[in-house]
Amino acid sequence: MKNKTLLLAFGLVLVFTLGFFVGKNGVVCKVCAPENVDLSLLWETWNELEENYVDPDNFDHQKMINGAISGMISSLEDPYTIFFDPDETKKFLEDVGGEFEGVGMEIGIRDDQLQVVAPLEGTPAEKAGLLPGDKIIKVDDLLTIDMTIEEAVTIIRGPKGSEVTLTILRSGWESAKEFKVKRDVIKVPALKWEMLEDDIAHIKLYHFSEKSDRDFQKMALEILNSPVKGIVLDLRSNPGGYLERAQDIAGWFLEKGQTVVVEDFGVKKDKQYYNAKGNSRLIDYPLVVLINQGSASASEILAAALRDNRGIQLIGKTSFGKGSVQTLRYLSNGSSLKVTVAKWLTPNGDFITKKGLEPDIEVEMTEEDYLEDRDPQLDKALEIIKEIN
Repeated sequence: MKNKTLLLAFGLVLVFTLGFFVGKNGVVCKVCAPENVDLSLLWETWNELEENYVDPDNFDHQKMINGAISGMISSLEDPYTIFFDPDETKKFLEDVGGEFEGVGMEIGIRDDQLQVVAPLEGTPAEKAGLLPGDKIIKVDDLLTIDMTIEEAVTIIRGPKGSEVTLTILRSGWESAKEFKVKRDVIKVPALKWEMLEDDIAHIKLYHFSEKSDRDFQKMALEILNSPVKGIVLDLRSNPGGYLERAQDIAGWFLEKGQTVVVEDFGVKKDKQYYNAKGNSRLIDYPLVVLINQGSASASEILAAALRDNRGIQLIGKTSFGKGSVQTLRYLSNGSSLKVTVAKWLTPNGDFITKKGLEPDIEVEMTEEDYLEDRDPQLDKALEIIKEIN
């Protein structure tokens, strides 16, 4: 999985590696700073602490290095550039692999507020009633103001059977409410599909994991050998995953060579175009796409590619709006760095960060709809598919 491109809507911690080591008598520079950057103040501060701090027995030099790194990266104000120590790297790979222990939701920071991006289907978070867009005011007794995603994830995750209390403020509420969520083993499926009325296939994509393309191929062959007459592609509460998997799946619905997404690296290098390279075998089916506030990153890429290339209608609510690309880099001590390397643009050249994709047909899902297991967004999608047919 080394250096694969990620478009994850969730994260754990913001840090960067300094690239040099502290010796007793000075610094050995492995990757030096630019000539116009003076690092002497950093080491002057380090030496002052070493010589004068009242309780040097409490020193953890690795934590001190990580703290300095954390401060440097936080100055970028990019919640998606994230350092993982060895334990956090293991947790992150578990997340991407589709199994971990916790409550089962993706979180992010928007408008300087920690919030739920998407509770995953069938998980404790969903069963407790958490919804996309919920603002997380407190985790247990800790206020989340100025809390990094890393800190929040560390507190929220935990062993199966333990409990975490989340204080939530939801749009339309006058005051916050507490949700007690019992942690469990979270197994995240890549997708599922079912045949609905009038031979309409409802495909639910949960995230874009390493195995999503294989699972989608198996499902697509089942659809091709069935009496399906139209498809509802459901990307609601899909927080993202691997860009390449979104590209693979887009290839089933687009003509070969059509643009799926464009990576913009700024002045560093030329734009990179990701084009459909699949077999286009689902291109003749009438299609609509469902999105909501929890649709982020790779799911936004797929939705935009279908809209821009084929005029496919988007139904639901405006998506999350994550328009950046991350690459996972492994570091020397078992740590890793998920670093933002580019912005991504839709095939029409739109940059969606903080804006999201606006649906062609907006349909609200109220709290009552969730509680009563009603789905007006899916109902509207089925209505539109029948009209296309």
